[in-house]
Amino acid sequence: MRERVKQRVGVVVSAKAAKTVVVRVDRLVQHPLYGKRIRQRTRFMAHDERGECHEGDRVLIIESPPISRRKRWRVSKVLTRAAG
Repeated sequence: MRERVKQRVGVVVSAKAAKTVVVRVDRLVQHPLYGKRIRQRTRFMAHDERGECHEGDRVLIIESPPISRRKRWRVSKVLTRAAG
């Protein structure tokens, strides 16, 4: 049976490099002792082949085979554009 491809939804925080964007993914986790929910942020380097992403865009990224030393994700689609 084939496993599903990992997907994450996040916000582009940097689009300065060619064909690469940095995507911040927020998630809520429960504190192991106190039980309070804590917001954790993870930054992923994602491959943007067409260069269509800009800072502030909300994007869907999917896991892919290694593209470079730090890139293991690809931009699948832009969900919402940044205002402005």
